[in-house]
Amino acid sequence: QVQLVESGGGYAPTGGSMNLSCTTSSMIFIGSTLGWYRQVPGYQRELIARITGSGTVTFVDFVKGRFTISRNNAKNTIYLQMSNLKPEDTGVYYCNSAPIPGPLYWGQGTQVTVSS
Repeated sequence: QVQLVESGGGYAPTGGSMNLSCTTSSMIFIGSTLGWYRQVPGYQRELIARITGSGTVTFVDFVKGRFTISRNNAKNTIYLQMSNLKPEDTGVYYCNSAPIPGPLYWGQGTQVTVSS
């Protein structure tokens, strides 16, 4: 079965850093564009960053310059390196296909909490 497993979340102060990982199913997601999404209670899940199979990256404007997305195709894993964190970055972070997610493939997400 296809699987997406996010990890690495936790607590960080404003201005701090955090690294997230997402392990993907090798067959389903090999070579595909993947992204990180953020879910804030009461708001629509939002695509934050994406990376193609060849490594081309894009970011939403409010994380540009602070977040970096990368991938290790051999490990079928994508990463989100977050720095200069803000309280507004707080939320549950998920990975999935991007820009159109697979509706049945959402994992459990990983909670990121940035204190003010």
